[in-house]
Amino acid sequence: MTMFALIRRAGRDRRGVTVAEFGLIAPTFLMLLLGVFDMGYTVYARAILDGAVQKAGRDSALETGTSSVSVLDNKVKANLGGLAEGADFTYDRRNYRDFAKVGLPEELDDRNNNGSRDPTECFTDENGNGIWDRDLGKEGIGGARDVVLYTVRMTYQRKFPLYALLGTSSTATISSATVLRNQPFGDQASQTTEVICT
Repeated sequence: MTMFALIRRAGRDRRGVTVAEFGLIAPTFLMLLLGVFDMGYTVYARAILDGAVQKAGRDSALETGTSSVSVLDNKVKANLGGLAEGADFTYDRRNYRDFAKVGLPEELDDRNNNGSRDPTECFTDENGNGIWDRDLGKEGIGGARDVVLYTVRMTYQRKFPLYALLGTSSTATISSATVLRNQPFGDQASQTTEVICT
């Protein structure tokens, strides 16, 4: 057989083509599959966290909730079961007089329109801490009829090694928040505000 015929015969031979194609496609397919699994895990964990935060928020809005804040925080972690294993949690409660004030900054006479307080610009100190805040809420659960923004953040190690292949962080953080009004178990505390201009 001549060299030319041997080359023609090798060019028509299709044995082993599947292995070569699989070798080219497999890494991309595996990365895509790991990405879908990682995203699915995150969506599932966020859904479970949302439910746990809603339940804890409702329980803390009761009159008895003010005395069991740490117990309610621990219940959030317990409701996540195995998803919470090795995860770090941070809990934040801020209270407001009504729903309209949630997340708003303290009122400011911003003369130069730079979005922050400069010396001599007056502001209304609604939370009583003596400084202008971008969020006028007070720390804690508040009292009767107060509105509470309850936020939980969960930082966990990613379960799938996609981060190592892409060079991204091995940890992920998800958060959930709920806003609820405390039960009217008493009169809402009177609010004293002070205008500060120094």
